[in-house]
Amino acid sequence: MKGFANFAGYQLVWFCAVIAAGRGLAWPGVLAAAVFVLWQLALSEHRGADARLLAVALPAGALIDGALAASGAAAYAAPWPSTAFAPVWILGLWCAFAMTLTHTLRFLHGRVALAALFGAIGGPLAYLGASRGWNAVEFVPPRWAALAWLALGWGVAMPVLAQLAQRWSRADRMPLTVDAQVLR
Repeated sequence: MKGFANFAGYQLVWFCAVIAAGRGLAWPGVLAAAVFVLWQLALSEHRGADARLLAVALPAGALIDGALAASGAAAYAAPWPSTAFAPVWILGLWCAFAMTLTHTLRFLHGRVALAALFGAIGGPLAYLGASRGWNAVEFVPPRWAALAWLALGWGVAMPVLAQLAQRWSRADRMPLTVDAQVLR
């Protein structure tokens, strides 16, 4: 049930952010992402891993989406704070996405090639859906250049994040031990 709630919660955040951005509003996506992240952190068995993943995924998203915006290859709707940076609503999506790595996307742990393929295909497809369905992002011709950048960015980010999620969630489960020599 926890896995389904994590999956459904992330999907709700994605739709809220994308639909609102397509209508020129950044704040609903940010609010939805913040609520989801706080909810997941409060209930997570891997709170430490999730917090560290959040700290890695956010700059990764700023780099991938920021480069796309700065290059002019894509124009995001609701581009606050600037058209030259990743918009705050998409950074919220990256934060929410980080909360799926030890839960819904746990099946990618230890499967580097599958994670890379999943990212390289799934990442650009999500952006295409946001573009065609809700006008949340517009790709400037030639569109293949932006999609290739997204495939590369997500194809690298996904396996790195999945490997970190695996390592850090294992560390969260390790019991703390005290060396008897230290206590003497």
